[in-house]
Amino acid sequence: MRIDILTALPGIVTGPLEQSILKRAARKELIDIRVHDLRTYASGKHRKVDDYPYGGGAGMVLKPEPIFHCVESIREESKKSGSRIDEVVYLTPDGQVLTQGVATELSLLNHVVLLAGHYKGVDQRVRDVLVTREISIGDYVLSGGELPALVVVDAMVRLLPGVLGNAESSFSDSFQNGLLDAPNYTRPATFRGMDVPDVLRSGDHERVAEWREEQQLKQTQIRRPDLLEGGSVDVD
Repeated sequence: MRIDILTALPGIVTGPLEQSILKRAARKELIDIRVHDLRTYASGKHRKVDDYPYGGGAGMVLKPEPIFHCVESIREESKKSGSRIDEVVYLTPDGQVLTQGVATELSLLNHVVLLAGHYKGVDQRVRDVLVTREISIGDYVLSGGELPALVVVDAMVRLLPGVLGNAESSFSDSFQNGLLDAPNYTRPATFRGMDVPDVLRSGDHERVAEWREEQQLKQTQIRRPDLLEGGSVDVD
């Protein structure tokens, strides 16, 4: 899977990409993540990527030229290699809210471009012509789209075959089946008078599966009843 991240502040995203699961996935050549500094594609002596908004108002807006030039460069390179860009995703507060289902959809693609807005966002013409999907990671505003882009990358990549050490790990995550995860325990069996539930130490896989399913329902009912049809479920 190839992922291109377009940003005016590449330093924000490069560090996390060199850690943990993302680093291991890149070493295994399961992903190819490329960070593009929009200033490289800007014109003029000062390589300016933003300007004041028409109509007045506070804040700055990312200019269309460097974004168009960058996406067109990536698109041309993809054509030469016999592939194409599947989605150009713009990270924005007014986009589709990121869910596990959305992450799963994206993980099935071959080439995704992530555009990180900044300041007051991007020129609307970029959204009208280049962007094919808009995603938000929640109902709040950040200084830019760099951190949301990293969230999307991590959510996608961990679902790719071979990325996680245990192939079944991602399938038991919260939201994967519409429910929150069950409580998890590890050694020691007793810590400061608190014991791991007997069922988890029983060796009876069927009982363990039943316990986890029951706990998933309970956790979801208590913490996120909105995820359950009708808002509640009988788990007694």
